[in-house]
Amino acid sequence: MNMKKKKVPMRKCVATGEMKPKKELVRIVRSKEGEVSIDLTGKKSGRGAYLLKDKDAILKAKKKNILKNHLEAEIDESIYEELLEMIEKEKRLS
Repeated sequence: MNMKKKKVPMRKCVATGEMKPKKELVRIVRSKEGEVSIDLTGKKSGRGAYLLKDKDAILKAKKKNILKNHLEAEIDESIYEELLEMIEKEKRLS
């Protein structure tokens, strides 16, 4: 019996340009109303951008306004803070 390998969904990090499995990235979404939020389920509707769960990638995205340009919306400082906090938590847990 040959076990069929499950296809791993790949996404591109908007900060680094790397293709990575979707699970290694976090999705940031801009809703129709222009609200920007972190989409942990990956299922929210709206325009999405993927970022590596990596401090450097997040700081780069912040510094170069990559999310703002990609989502065509103002990105609140709290979004970046939340992302960095989330990564720290994950690091502590792993």
